[in-house]
Amino acid sequence: MDAKEIVRRYEAGERDLRKANLHKAVLSGANLEGADLSGADLTHANLRGAALSGANLSGANLAVADLSDASLDGANLEGANLREASLIGAGLLGANLHGVDLRMSRLSGAKLDAANLGTALLSEADLSGANLSTAHLSGADLSRANLSTAHLGGADLSEAVLRTAYLSEAKLSGANLSEADLGGADLTAANLTGAYLNNADLTAANLTGANLSGAYLNHADLSGANLSGTVLDQAHLSEANLTGATVTPEQLAQAKSLAGVTLPDGTLHA
Repeated sequence: MDAKEIVRRYEAGERDLRKANLHKAVLSGANLEGADLSGADLTHANLRGAALSGANLSGANLAVADLSDASLDGANLEGANLREASLIGAGLLGANLHGVDLRMSRLSGAKLDAANLGTALLSEADLSGANLSTAHLSGADLSRANLSTAHLGGADLSEAVLRTAYLSEAKLSGANLSEADLGGADLTAANLTGAYLNNADLTAANLTGANLSGAYLNHADLSGANLSGTVLDQAHLSEANLTGATVTPEQLAQAKSLAGVTLPDGTLHA
């Protein structure tokens, strides 16, 4: 079934296009809203600007597909393979991407607010400037991903893997990063006001100039972290580990709670 046949069948009112073979198909600008393309082969397909709102793409193979500027609001992409796909400028408001494979994908500037990306594979993905506010990313793999200047306010990143991720100037106010792995992550100048980082792994993380005002870092591991110029006003640091961290006594004095904190020299806070 080629691209022309797909469009013809859709325009005739057919919506059941499951498991269609559309490898390298050119469907740029096509209207496929609400179509059932579950399990379809769309590898290397050109879907630039396509209308796919409400479409069922669960289990579809979209590896290396071009979905730039496509409308995917409310689409179901659960378990889909979007490895190395381009979703630059794509609309994904409320889309279901649970368990999706987006490794090394290009999503800079993508609209992913409120999207379900729980347990998604996003390692090495480019999400710079993307809107992920209130998105569900619990358990997602974002290791080595580029999230610089991304909007993640109120997002659920609990237990997410963000090891060595680039989060410079990211907006993370009110985000849930409890038990997240941020080891070696670059959080330079990130906004983490009111964020939840309880039990998070921030070993060797770069938090230079970050704002952690009112953040919750209870039991967090900040050993070896760089907190030069980091704002810790009213931050909760009970039983946090700061062994070897770069932080001044003046900064720590800003914190709301230091009970049981292991200080940079390895001693416990009195």
